[in-house]
Amino acid sequence: METRDHNVIELRGEALGVINIQSSVEEMFQNKTLRPILKLQNDLFIQVFINYAVKQKNVFFGLTPEKKMTYIENVIHRDIKFRNSLKGMIIAFFTLKEYAEYIQISSSLNKRMMNLLIERLKSQIQLIVQ
Repeated sequence: METRDHNVIELRGEALGVINIQSSVEEMFQNKTLRPILKLQNDLFIQVFINYAVKQKNVFFGLTPEKKMTYIENVIHRDIKFRNSLKGMIIAFFTLKEYAEYIQISSSLNKRMMNLLIERLKSQIQLIVQ
């Protein structure tokens, strides 16, 4: 498994954000693991969201910009199947050590990963509505 873990880290790249001795465990995990994965998977997340919106009868595409932002939040918070699918796309890029860390504090990390993903999608709304 060392080869897989090494390859995953190589693919993801370096930590994003500041990590220092005052950083909480969750913050370190966020910057060392979650942010690089979200960056790596960015294009896929956009396509997955577009596909989801199309399957939901294209309602999203007729909304005002403000309502689109709310829609993104609501979908990720309320559609458990969709949220779990997104979560799986992130967890798939954990190393074994990171997964062991994740399961210890999964509740708080799940909130962080979904909030980061929501903000990422909102900040790229122009790519979603094309």
